[in-house]
Amino acid sequence: MADSNPTDIAIVGAGIIGVACALQLARQGRQVVVIDPQDPGMGASYGNAGHLATEQVFPIADLSILKRLPAMLLDPMGPLRLDWKYLPRALPWFARLLLNLRPASYHRTVAGIRALNEGSLGAWQRLLDSIAQPQLLRQDGSLLVFERAASRATLEALRQRMQQQGVPVDVWSSADIRRAAPQLSEQLLGGLFFPATGHFLDPYLVVCALVSAAQASGVQFLKRRVLDGRVDAQGVSLSTDQGPLAARQVLIACGAHSAKLTAALTGKKVPLDTERGYHLMLPQEHGRLPFAVTSLERKFIMTPMAGGLRLAGTVEFAGLERPANMQRAWQLQRLSEGLFRQALNAQDATPWMGFRPSLPDSLPVIDRVCDGKVLLAFGHQHLGLTQAAVTAEWVVRLASAPATLSGMDAYRLDRF
Repeated sequence: MADSNPTDIAIVGAGIIGVACALQLARQGRQVVVIDPQDPGMGASYGNAGHLATEQVFPIADLSILKRLPAMLLDPMGPLRLDWKYLPRALPWFARLLLNLRPASYHRTVAGIRALNEGSLGAWQRLLDSIAQPQLLRQDGSLLVFERAASRATLEALRQRMQQQGVPVDVWSSADIRRAAPQLSEQLLGGLFFPATGHFLDPYLVVCALVSAAQASGVQFLKRRVLDGRVDAQGVSLSTDQGPLAARQVLIACGAHSAKLTAALTGKKVPLDTERGYHLMLPQEHGRLPFAVTSLERKFIMTPMAGGLRLAGTVEFAGLERPANMQRAWQLQRLSEGLFRQALNAQDATPWMGFRPSLPDSLPVIDRVCDGKVLLAFGHQHLGLTQAAVTAEWVVRLASAPATLSGMDAYRLDRF
């Protein structure tokens, strides 16, 4: 595409958010091109936990992170890990995170996450129904379990906080757990069941289904790397590794890689970091669980999928450049020990690591800037899959709406 023949809207990023936005924009009659150096869905969207986490309305950290900092630096297998070599680069981000835990900022964050999550299940139902693939989402709820008597008070406090935020939650006894998931261990004392949640049978297959629908609606997918960009009178000019590309509008939706292009186009430096997430896929495990189960004490999640059982949930701060520490993925198998009546079968298991885009206030950027020439949809941290469909609905509104749009203040770029 030469600069003299610009496309209507170029989307940078072919993950679940970029692809969902592409489909919805194309259905509005927009000419859409999606650009990514990888095949669609091969980033964080490929290996996420698969949990539709509408219940998770609180930020990724609280003030207890100060007490945990030594363990984060010293324990390479801990559930929340900060690579000491990355510490100098991470400190400004963590400082901003702590500032956002002040009461006013914290309440603003919770309200912002809740607003997105409350619309997420319905948005996903509409999107999957529209491509005749509703079976990809199982709306069977999810369960948070605990094993130690000392954790009962923590669980009750969490229940009360969630009820205050309008999150549907039921208290389950150990007998309730045994009835619903009989293969779980009898040592589990109880838990919280979240009926308004669910899980995807294969997150990557969801992306592929949306890509097929988008292509049928005229969306073009280009395997290119965007190197730079600038805003001009006609729209946006992108420099790629295969030449220039011009568009009247551009949507930045490339997750953890969004900061550089955002700065080039808007002049705004976004404090975007990455939570490196790991999973271990157990292809021999089928039928163990009816829904996603999270351990309160062990801090990881187990999600039943079409391809087996996926163990996920650790967080590592080490940036985009350092190689993956796959021992963190294998640690998930060790964390599962004792949670089932019989040990999980790890034969042919495969480890994986991906980058979750995180901002220090735990809110994404969903905005329209530069006189509407630049749209933004990134920074959804560990809720990218959950919030992808509702984000796409909002982006469609932003693409043609005036610069101000009701209900979007919490997600604006100018908050930084």
